[in-house]
Amino acid sequence: MMQIVHGRTGWIEVICGPMFSGKSEELIKRTRRAQIARRRVQIFKHGIDARYDATDIVSHSQQKMPGIALTRVEDIIDLVDDRTELVAIDEGQFFDGHLVEVANKLANLGKRVIIAGLDLDYRGLPFGPMPQLICSSEYVTKQLAICMTCGDPANFTQRLTGAKDQIVVGASETYEARCRRHFEPPAAGEEG
Repeated sequence: MMQIVHGRTGWIEVICGPMFSGKSEELIKRTRRAQIARRRVQIFKHGIDARYDATDIVSHSQQKMPGIALTRVEDIIDLVDDRTELVAIDEGQFFDGHLVEVANKLANLGKRVIIAGLDLDYRGLPFGPMPQLICSSEYVTKQLAICMTCGDPANFTQRLTGAKDQIVVGASETYEARCRRHFEPPAAGEEG
């Protein structure tokens, strides 16, 4: 059972945006800086994302850090060591609504919690627990990518396949970053 850390205030940081905007890279950067400052860190990601590695957190630019893959976000509570000061979670959109509860519990225990994830799905709609998490957090960083059509700032993730499920794990063969002008959401009734 984790103990409350007296005299230390925890908080939640969210890093959100479309695919290819550097969310995982920013998560890795903040986590490395905390390690340089000799903070105890634990890193988690959703087990569905095994694109580059089964357990490590890996950015599209191949930066990586060792992590723990799991599918039930509630398991983080049991896995976080009492002495851990920073809890990093990648691919937050894949977790269920309990992510918000877990993040708040960790922050209330005095932990710094950093969560990276897509805020919008391929339809341009709020994705999983991310919108509620953004509302519960102290700090929000909205990353933008570069539109693969025109080079303008991109806020959307364009799916390049006909898959209808909300969750389809993929990389550049499946998705592109798109600006508002070039984003083409599926027509009503075509989405999953």
